[in-house]
Amino acid sequence: MSSQTITTELRRWIFEQARAGQSPELVLQAMRSSGWDEDVAIAALEETLQAQLGTAAAGAPVPEPLYEGAPAELDAGDRRVRVLMSLRHPRIVVFGDLLSSDECEEMIALATTRLARSETVETGTGGTEVNEARTSDGMFFGRGENALCSRIEARIAALLRWPVENGEGLQVLRYRPGAEYKPHYDYFDPAAPGSAAILRRGGQRVGTLVMYLNDPPAGGATTFPDIGLEIAPVRGQAVFFSYDRPLPATGTLHGGSPVPHGEKWVATKWLREGRFE
Repeated sequence: MSSQTITTELRRWIFEQARAGQSPELVLQAMRSSGWDEDVAIAALEETLQAQLGTAAAGAPVPEPLYEGAPAELDAGDRRVRVLMSLRHPRIVVFGDLLSSDECEEMIALATTRLARSETVETGTGGTEVNEARTSDGMFFGRGENALCSRIEARIAALLRWPVENGEGLQVLRYRPGAEYKPHYDYFDPAAPGSAAILRRGGQRVGTLVMYLNDPPAGGATTFPDIGLEIAPVRGQAVFFSYDRPLPATGTLHGGSPVPHGEKWVATKWLREGRFE
């Protein structure tokens, strides 16, 4: 396998697959099935997409907490936030005490009357659609829509050292018994026809923060299948992960495990390269 090289023909084939609408994940799977070493295949994908598709998020700056010296707590402006776990590759941080119990309850109360079946981005058109992979109910707040959102958004900006205006509005999700979100990536596929319209609103997504608003009686873990990591939902805690390029090499494949009984409530904040409009 070490003798495999990235040829012009291979790059051309990858580009043709991308132009045909195949996602990077499917192209990588096809290469692996054909006998390509995974590291070589990932390198070929990255080189081709960067050169041919001009993907701005490849190697882009990403949100990052001030973690020099591995402190147990971080300053988030209006409160101290605990660091419960930190992983470098992929970049994942679990925070404690990001939200108070009162803030969690207020967020749920504000969102409850506006819930509807969750949708996913339809990168073929740039719109949204109901997807069987995601069976939660959800809603979006506008950025700074109310005092609670403004306070939490300012806290996230201070914690992750990323401008408030580069964040999408908070999305609140409710998972009822049996509901889940199957493993997926949060970045937008740069080869998809609808991605150009999505990226015009603030560039590529480069980070995700999932905040837990309640304590489900069981299940509902945030999972990272590629590295075997499961993070249990605990009220007030949150998991953050970043991705500097829209490719599987970031290791940020993740999902939400089914909730066998009771409910799980989360608030998600997606962070963009530039100002989100």
